[in-house]
Amino acid sequence: MLSHPFYNIVHIVGIILAMLALGGAAVLAIATPAGAVPRPTRRLLAILHGVGVFLVLLGGFGMLARLGITHSGFPGWIWVKLAVWVVVAAALFVPRRNPSFAKPLLFALPVLGGLAAYMAIYKPV
Repeated sequence: MLSHPFYNIVHIVGIILAMLALGGAAVLAIATPAGAVPRPTRRLLAILHGVGVFLVLLGGFGMLARLGITHSGFPGWIWVKLAVWVVVAAALFVPRRNPSFAKPLLFALPVLGGLAAYMAIYKPV
């Protein structure tokens, strides 16, 4: 079994990759006309985002396993974090589909990340 700190690092690296890709996609949507982003750039952002979301889930569920939390009784804070990461996982499509939402996405990402961090640190529910 891998250690809790190892899963924590995997989780944080995944968060960094996912947020990096989302920020890049939003900035590209703001800076370029619709449909002008080169395909290799979109592909790179999609790969970074996909790997990031995978690492977030791998690290998160690895930490839960190390803490002894089973799937039959997830506390409320875990459900909130899962909902946040579902939104973050789906957010990659927002700037490309509707570039007018790219700027609000840049402000929403830190709020979502902060909410997830708050839930993990303080476990209020």
